[in-house]
Amino acid sequence: MASTSRPNSLQEDDDDAEEEVQHFDDFTLASSWERYHTFTIRTIGFNVTTPPLTQLLFRFISDIEATCRQWLADGPKNLVEKGAVTVEDSKNLFKVKYDLKNVTKSYCMEFYFQIDDNGSQRAGVDNWNTSSHDLQLCFGVKDFLLIAPQSASGVLLDTPESSKLLSSVAIALSNCASLWPAFVPVHDPSRNAYIGIQNMGTVFTRRFEADRIGSQVPVKLMHLEGLYELFVSKFVYSGVDFSMHTFKVHFMMRLTYETFTSDEDDENNDIDEFMGDKADTAEHHGSESRNKVHWDDDCPWSEWYSAEDPLRGFELVVTWADRTVENTLEMAELENATPHEAEKWILHPVLSPYLGEPSHGKRIDFSSQLLCLVEALDTSFAAQFMEDFVSVENSSSESLKTSVVIPPPTVLDRVIKDLFHEGSKLPNFTKGEHRLSRALKAAPLESLFTQFCLHSLWFGNCNIREFVREVRWCWEESQPLPKMPIDGSIDLSTCLIHQKLHLLAICIEKNREMNEEFLDCIGSDDSSDASVSVEENHKVDKRRNRSSKADLQRKRDSSIAEDTSNQLRFERKAESKNSVNQIRTDAFRRGSAGPVGTMMLLKSDQPLHAPFTQDPPLMTEDMHEERLQAVEAFGDSLNVPGQLEKDILLSDMSAFKAANPNAVFEDFIRWHSPGDWESSEPEAAEASAGSSTEGSKDNWPPHGRLSKRMSDQGNLWRKSWNDAPALQADDQKPLLDPNREGEKILHYLETVRPHQLLEQMVCTAFRGAADTLNQTNFGDMRQMTSKLEQLYLIIKSTLGVLQRNNVPDREQTVKDLRRLCVAFEHVEKLVTVAASLHRKFLDASRLAQVIFSDFYALYVPMMGINSNDEEENKSRTQEMQVGRQEVSFRERQVVSNLFSPPSANQSWRKVLSMGNLLNGHEPILREIIFSTGDDVNNGIHYAAAADVAASGDRRGEEIETHRMYVSGTSNDLRVALSVTSCD
Repeated sequence: MASTSRPNSLQEDDDDAEEEVQHFDDFTLASSWERYHTFTIRTIGFNVTTPPLTQLLFRFISDIEATCRQWLADGPKNLVEKGAVTVEDSKNLFKVKYDLKNVTKSYCMEFYFQIDDNGSQRAGVDNWNTSSHDLQLCFGVKDFLLIAPQSASGVLLDTPESSKLLSSVAIALSNCASLWPAFVPVHDPSRNAYIGIQNMGTVFTRRFEADRIGSQVPVKLMHLEGLYELFVSKFVYSGVDFSMHTFKVHFMMRLTYETFTSDEDDENNDIDEFMGDKADTAEHHGSESRNKVHWDDDCPWSEWYSAEDPLRGFELVVTWADRTVENTLEMAELENATPHEAEKWILHPVLSPYLGEPSHGKRIDFSSQLLCLVEALDTSFAAQFMEDFVSVENSSSESLKTSVVIPPPTVLDRVIKDLFHEGSKLPNFTKGEHRLSRALKAAPLESLFTQFCLHSLWFGNCNIREFVREVRWCWEESQPLPKMPIDGSIDLSTCLIHQKLHLLAICIEKNREMNEEFLDCIGSDDSSDASVSVEENHKVDKRRNRSSKADLQRKRDSSIAEDTSNQLRFERKAESKNSVNQIRTDAFRRGSAGPVGTMMLLKSDQPLHAPFTQDPPLMTEDMHEERLQAVEAFGDSLNVPGQLEKDILLSDMSAFKAANPNAVFEDFIRWHSPGDWESSEPEAAEASAGSSTEGSKDNWPPHGRLSKRMSDQGNLWRKSWNDAPALQADDQKPLLDPNREGEKILHYLETVRPHQLLEQMVCTAFRGAADTLNQTNFGDMRQMTSKLEQLYLIIKSTLGVLQRNNVPDREQTVKDLRRLCVAFEHVEKLVTVAASLHRKFLDASRLAQVIFSDFYALYVPMMGINSNDEEENKSRTQEMQVGRQEVSFRERQVVSNLFSPPSANQSWRKVLSMGNLLNGHEPILREIIFSTGDDVNNGIHYAAAADVAASGDRRGEEIETHRMYVSGTSNDLRVALSVTSCD
């Protein structure tokens, strides 16, 4: 039965084969190109009279044909809608694939096609399009098929198999009337070799072949003359002497240069230093004596950390446009030409990978250290005293661990001492201050507390004990507090610790003055007093001339005033000592600052003098709150002054009595509180205010009376007037007790609650870090200016909750602060990119701005991506590619300066065997396209105009008969050849 069944089965197979063959075109009527490939199938061992093998082969071809017909029918736009995949590193190149199976092997057929942004298919392919596929660059094709086996290597090692596969695809494309070129990878994968074929219409056929030499490139092929001769040899006889003949060849060249990356520069510097001095010790390697120069040494943040250059380097693509070359001599001249003679320069910045990924503690910058401080704030709420916080901080060090090694206590102690002994020069508190900085309740950038907070970021230690120890030393030794003013009013818009340090600096200065006065009194003699009195009396006269009438009539019950104690003290001394030039009526005046306009005393014929008074006591924010609470406790402050106001009032009354011995209570009211003197003569009232000239004595005394408030029975102001002794300001008890206030400030610093300290440190550190970045010079980049303003607004909104006495929602506050650190990280990266570009393109600001704008447009949409999503971070890292910018002729020298001449070590490693050097830099890649064509209207061929257009020919009347693409370096050469012939 077995023997009988076999013929029947074969007969059934023959019937199926006949039915299958009926679906194919009649090969007896096929074109010469189709008959050529049918003959190829027979020559490699297949017999069309063998039904099973013929059936399998035709099914394989039919499968390819059906797939290609479907792709042709869909068109590029529909293929994209059906799920065509975008090719990596390209926005306009798409591909679709189909799995094929033939006998024992499986293949993958991929169709690559390009469309424009509007969805229409591209009309042509640019030879130097950086987003083109490798095969498009090699052979100058547009849409193409790629057939490869589904194996580990992905190539065909067997030559007959590759020929059979390519022929099958060619037959299928011919049946479809498709002009797509088809390629098959062959040989070893490292060679990146291909063979291909393309039916160009009724007559022409184009064949492709590409291969690579990975090592031992012949010297002749390292130079343009040898490559030119190699191309010419493909269409002339081998015996022709190229030097005696001219061949018109179209030539294009593109050279790619690359600057040394920052990592490579660091490695080379380390090697040079090691070779220069092998005896360096470990201590010397870690010291500053090595004077290693970083790119950001003059940037404002370099005092705190050294940032990685966000621009790792640059790629420069230099292109020579299409030109006709006739001999090897012209090629030698081109090889010796400088890149400045090229037609086009394209610059491509190479970004550092860290720009596209979150830090997560991998880098050292302000944002990472601020995050550690926020974590410390979160921990501080659990501690009541600083000692408890330190123990909590040590027990949970994993959550507060920074990416830097915490230095030993000796280093911390040295930094604290350096901070307090940097000199007594007062810094400029407005330096680096943004116009929105004062909206943040923190300390100025150059102040003592801000410097302490910024130092704490890098030491990972928020313990304030060492800081307070140095502050107490300054207090006990009467040494000025560094980086703090010794006069002026207390700025209540700053944080409380800065206010108290300011007040403490004033108290130290007052103690120093009292000590100096005491020593001067002990060691002074008559001659020195006489010489000093003359000089200081001159100062009093200048002071009087400079004083305005409005200033002399101001109210003395103000709670805040400018501290001018030094100058006024000397003036008061001179006033008390100098009696030679005073008139007889002023013999008993003490502490007078001069007459007040034309005002006269009511009970005597003497001018009214304004006294030198004590400055109102300076108060911090918490002291003002205590004062308001006291006023509320004593009632209406207008009718019943509190004890704090009473001391100031008594001091002013005593000074007024000393300057005006014959004055009465009404005289004091007319000077101190003019609103409480009701004049019955308006003109006289105006004269008393100093608005008119000096009047006659017949109109004196003026007619008026005290206000109801001051004339009530039992008025405390009159009672205070009666009790006030006549004492000038120097002889009075100071309103501000520097010793008491100084000890209170130190007690506050020593007993401050951990979370209260950390809240102020967080606000101050954020403002200090933002003001530091604000000092960065990044030129006229408006996007960066706008982004910094947004950062200040975000900081103000987020830190506003920390200015309250009680944080309403601790968890939400800490969460918002962490998000603020992420926003700060993004802005910090933008600042470093802007600074790096500005430094590199000082004389080519246009390039800096367009590159930054391109980067800004890519980076800003990614600022909202969740940093914890790894998949999004991966995609974000891949998309961080800045576009290429064309360089104008005026900007070429600036770009050329980026390619600094290589050092001796770098030159030794580079093999300078190619031409067209740029400042000693050899091209990392050289790409050349040779081509030649032939006239299609010579009467021999009958190709249609559509065939010529399909070839992608750029000259219209000529068809490109030979094209050779050469790429690589002196150690690596790849050649791709395409030849167009007539069957």
